[in-house]
Amino acid sequence: MSMTVIITRNVAQRFRGFLASCMLEVASGVYTNPGMSVAVRERVWSVMEDWHSQRPEGSLVLIWADSKQPAGQGLLILGEPPRKVIEYDGVYLSHLT
Repeated sequence: MSMTVIITRNVAQRFRGFLASCMLEVASGVYTNPGMSVAVRERVWSVMEDWHSQRPEGSLVLIWADSKQPAGQGLLILGEPPRKVIEYDGVYLSHLT
């Protein structure tokens, strides 16, 4: 288990309510859980993908510790984040879009 973070931007209230039921909202639209299992993380993201595909508004970014990924963190994105994230030479870089 590792720290899991989901950041939301301009999503429907049901996303926020669902995430608040299994994660702590530490700032507006920023949810964390220090002990979320892989299975729970995958299930939460599956729900987010399903809802976002039905009504593709806003964006979500999921980040978790993963030693097999660039910079030691996994990264999944739904929608358009305010920054573009790219992998370069084994690390993630971001820049304004």
